[in-house]
Amino acid sequence: MTPAERQEFIADIAAAIRFRAADTRDNLNEDEVRAIRLLIKKQEQSIQLRQAIIEKSLTGLVWMAIVGFGYVFIEWAKAHGYKP
Repeated sequence: MTPAERQEFIADIAAAIRFRAADTRDNLNEDEVRAIRLLIKKQEQSIQLRQAIIEKSLTGLVWMAIVGFGYVFIEWAKAHGYKP
């Protein structure tokens, strides 16, 4: 195979792939396109929900640590003579 034939062969394969991709894209009707968009939106919302759950969990852990340290400090102060 000469270099010119090889380039022509590569160009033919690339054109066939582009045609097949364009043909597949055009075959989707409006309902299928809408369903795909809804699935993408659902996935994005799922990701946002997971991020919100992680954020709220970490916030709760931080508040729990603050309250815990406060309780330990108060108990320590009572043990060392602090009388409220």
